[in-house]
Amino acid sequence: MPKQISIVSCNKSNTYKIRSNLYSVAQEMHHFHAKWNRVMLRVTTQKKRSKVLLTVEGRLAGDSVSTLEQCWRELHAASPIEKFNVDLCGVSFIDAAGKALLKEIHRQGGRLVAQGCLNQATVKEITGQAEGRSETDSRKDPKRSHIIFYIAFFSLLLIPTFTPAQSQRQQSPLPAEAPAGVMRLTLDQAVALALKQNTTAQIAVLTAAQSDQDRRIALSALLPQAQLGVTAQWQRINILAQFGGTRIFPGFPGHVGPYSTFSAGPSFNGPIFDLTLFRRYQASRNTTNASRADSLSTREQVVLLVVSQYIGTLRSMADVEASESRVDLAQALYDQAADLQKEGVGTGIDTLRANVELQNENQRLLEAQATRETSLFALSRLLNLDPRQQIKLGDSLSFFDTPQPEVEASIEEGLSARPEWKSLQEQIRAAENQKKAAFAERLPSVHFSGSWEQFGTEPVSVIPTYTYAGTVSVPLFTGGRIRAETVRADLDIQKLHQQQADLRNQIALDVKTALINLDSARSQVRVANLGVQLSREEVDQARDRFKAGVANNIEVIQAQDSLARANDNQIAALYRFNQARADLARSIGQMEKVYAK
Repeated sequence: MPKQISIVSCNKSNTYKIRSNLYSVAQEMHHFHAKWNRVMLRVTTQKKRSKVLLTVEGRLAGDSVSTLEQCWRELHAASPIEKFNVDLCGVSFIDAAGKALLKEIHRQGGRLVAQGCLNQATVKEITGQAEGRSETDSRKDPKRSHIIFYIAFFSLLLIPTFTPAQSQRQQSPLPAEAPAGVMRLTLDQAVALALKQNTTAQIAVLTAAQSDQDRRIALSALLPQAQLGVTAQWQRINILAQFGGTRIFPGFPGHVGPYSTFSAGPSFNGPIFDLTLFRRYQASRNTTNASRADSLSTREQVVLLVVSQYIGTLRSMADVEASESRVDLAQALYDQAADLQKEGVGTGIDTLRANVELQNENQRLLEAQATRETSLFALSRLLNLDPRQQIKLGDSLSFFDTPQPEVEASIEEGLSARPEWKSLQEQIRAAENQKKAAFAERLPSVHFSGSWEQFGTEPVSVIPTYTYAGTVSVPLFTGGRIRAETVRADLDIQKLHQQQADLRNQIALDVKTALINLDSARSQVRVANLGVQLSREEVDQARDRFKAGVANNIEVIQAQDSLARANDNQIAALYRFNQARADLARSIGQMEKVYAK
């Protein structure tokens, strides 16, 4: 489909308007191109709604500037209220006079549109200079000044509450920063922190609180209940259905209504005598006490885990320190062997043997360091700390002699103080009360109920009414339910007695085992300390013999291995002694009392 365009060629004398078909014959196209080459500028106008699009193509230089100026004046004078868009996308060159003309067009309200780096730079230069005019010119545009005022006003409001840091966090949320510094923890601090935020300990506390609410629910069944109600209803009664579908009298209506009723007032009810509800309340109270004891038992177990992990981490740290000292000793022996070899006194095999021992000690050091870090992570997990929080232990493995407790006295203390034993006792009492509650269902129960209300056909015609009632209920036949509940409660009691007997034996075994381990660890510590002292003397004598050339370094390596075993025995003995103390405290139910200060 051919496209029609309007071409306006302007000069100082006259204006030529030529309509041409792009797909016309070749002679017309030749005539068009002749005029185009002569004029060197094409200006096309197109009106859309309230805007006039002025498209300029060609070179804006020399006489073409005057031509475009004449066209602009005529168009602007003919339509002074129209908005003009000047499209410069087809302009190939703009000289200084053309820039001056475009600046004037822009000043008179024409909007310059350009493409290409050169034209865009020219337009930006023209519009930038225009925007830099004086304040007297800017006051002539009240709308722009209003917009600038509102932008500045809202910016002042938002700047105090919207900082660049907040903007950065909103655009790209980052993970929370790791806790700064290293947390130093002593044993009692670690235990206190675990009791405060260990997940297992907190769940046990919540479970005990939930059981207490169950007790309150059981107590509410023994107390009077009161309600306030307002009722409005509309009824229609079928009389024929009430009397078997026959009319009592001829012509008697078959239904009554509809009619409305309105009532408002309190109602109440409660037990006067119901032994079953009372026994069930007693059972719930025993269950609450058992749950509290279970919570204490969980806390004791958490303390034991934390203490054991803390002591195990101390052992790992002691292993690292011992490994580092052995590496230093092996390095010194290697240096000594190398020096003797350089002096011609030692042999190459002595130096090689010392180097092998040095590498073995380095390997043990790496393993000890990995075990230490793993133990620290496990302790942090028990304390429910941030995974990025670094911790450092403030205590060390130590030995202080304590008198050996008596076995029978410790067992009796465990039976009287262990929370598990108290929990089982409360569970037995709860089962006995459940059995009594099942038996009490055979007895009569007495309840009362009543209501006082304003009653009438509508709210303005009500009168006070009341109802008071007492009820005595005696079960006659329950289908064996009461007997089954009694037998089930009796079976629960027997099962709990079996658990109690097993727990008694377990407490006795825990106490005896802890006492045996404590006594054995005490003796092991003494022997290990003596072994370390003798091993150090052996190493010193072997080094002196090797240095004097009396013997090779095989004796030194053997003495070094003996010292390593002695150090390991000493660390293990201290660990067993402290762990046995913790096990004894747990077996007699004094874990939290001893370690939570």
